[in-house]
Amino acid sequence: MKILFIVQGEGRGHLTQAISLEKLLRDNGHDVVEILVGKSEARRLPGFFVRSVHAPIKQFTSPNFLPTQANCRANLPRSVVYNLFKLPEYAESVYFIHRRIKESKADLVINFYELLTGLTYFFFRPSVPQVCIGHQYLFLHRDFGLPKQKRWSMFLLNLFTRLTALGAKRKLALSFHPMADDGTIRVIPPLLRSDVFIQEATEGNYIHGYLLNAGFAQSVRRWHKEYPDIPLHFFWDNLEENDPVKKIDDTLYFHQLDDVDFLRRMAGCKAYASTAGFESICEAMYLGKPILMVPAHIEQECNAFDAVRNGAGVTDEDFNLERLLAFSETYRPNPDFMRWAKSAEHVIVDELEYFLPQSQPHHMYMVEDFV
Repeated sequence: MKILFIVQGEGRGHLTQAISLEKLLRDNGHDVVEILVGKSEARRLPGFFVRSVHAPIKQFTSPNFLPTQANCRANLPRSVVYNLFKLPEYAESVYFIHRRIKESKADLVINFYELLTGLTYFFFRPSVPQVCIGHQYLFLHRDFGLPKQKRWSMFLLNLFTRLTALGAKRKLALSFHPMADDGTIRVIPPLLRSDVFIQEATEGNYIHGYLLNAGFAQSVRRWHKEYPDIPLHFFWDNLEENDPVKKIDDTLYFHQLDDVDFLRRMAGCKAYASTAGFESICEAMYLGKPILMVPAHIEQECNAFDAVRNGAGVTDEDFNLERLLAFSETYRPNPDFMRWAKSAEHVIVDELEYFLPQSQPHHMYMVEDFV
């Protein structure tokens, strides 16, 4: 089967999911013919993604959230105005996606939460089936149980999620645990990279972290001044920094995003702090690390809400790492999550092979097997 990936390029999660799925598909005899990645002026395509995938990569201009002036959390009004001015460019991107779907001769399009893919299917109705993958589709599931606060923000998030999936034949909702299907929503394990499964987890003396927006570094620095003896290694994608590692002092380092080093330090850390991206939460859970989550926008607030329900960690409005250290004293890894995560290959491949031309799926799977 020939498959085209279309990936939202913001953050790390969707990119690492695409890396994982390409390997799974290649190992099962399928061909990812091309990967289209949404880009913006505020982000750059990480080198680890370019090095890790085999299919040719093409980029297109895509909507994205802009941070506040402090470069921390997303600024919704500013983002809306900015994206309205970019509408002509986004229209060109929709034409580009439509053209690539036709010219790639793909049998299947897999959409990693890219809004313009949904709009392409709405306006052009390509005959190639589309499957959407992402944790966000779990928020649409009748049994998920959304947070009670911020109902307006949740409405907008779910509206955006539905727009990404316009024309989709199936929505594969990545989840921390099994759940029954809900119409076209199928619940599947997280798409962890194979490198995660081969890491040897140890407990070091440092806190590991990831900052979606570089402005959060000021919060980390403030905490570090109060607790200078605790080593901190935080990763970021800071366009203003050219050096791979920015050393503040002997116990505080900011690293440019590199997935090999990121996972190595994740495996060896005492605890993990992040802005609550789904993928890195799953990596920390699999490696048995307690987590502090400081969400940067409503989507990450939902990730954190779900992770706390599953015993993964605690949340805060700032990088108050003493909360993480306190939680780590009573934290216990979740073996059920580890088993669920390991089942990903045959679960996901079975779902996608449903769309094999003139064929039936090679694997048979039922969610009840994991409940």
